[in-house]
Amino acid sequence: MHGLVNRSLQAFLIGTYGTALWEAVAQDIDMDASGVEAMLQYDDGVTDLLVSAASRRLGKPRDSLLEDVGAYLASREALRRLLRFGGRDYPDFLLTLDELPDRIRLAIPDIDLPVITVSEPGPSRFLVSCAMPFYRHVLAGLLRAMADDYGALAVIDTCEDGGLCVDLMDTQFAAGRRFDLARPGVE
Repeated sequence: MHGLVNRSLQAFLIGTYGTALWEAVAQDIDMDASGVEAMLQYDDGVTDLLVSAASRRLGKPRDSLLEDVGAYLASREALRRLLRFGGRDYPDFLLTLDELPDRIRLAIPDIDLPVITVSEPGPSRFLVSCAMPFYRHVLAGLLRAMADDYGALAVIDTCEDGGLCVDLMDTQFAAGRRFDLARPGVE
């Protein structure tokens, strides 16, 4: 697993629960509390241990923890900007999700991300598939956060096939967060 994934987990735990929790999780898995190097590759087992230890410490199911990570990542302005380039509204965003791994690889060429496929089987219904369960749960949290960001009302649940079902109830349910193509303060 790319170090950036583990570093994101570390940032989420510190940013949401504090340094003491991160240090306890790191100690549980015999990792140096200074954390992970973002640009190194790690065995997938390290990521699994990290998520399991955090899940135990928080008394929270792994799937829920990973969804929270997805929501946290969508709140980080740099990633939010990358995501918002996916479309002018939430349906456009959903329909361009399959491009997301390639957009991320433009910035981080050696990151291994799963293929994401999106279909629209009916009006206001989208099916999002992601082959790796780890990323699927992160993606669910990210989709929920981005619905809020766009001001859309959407119900996101796991489909029978293990993918994500997105039922879009209202594209203009609330005022979305402001987004400008140029970064704030840049002219």
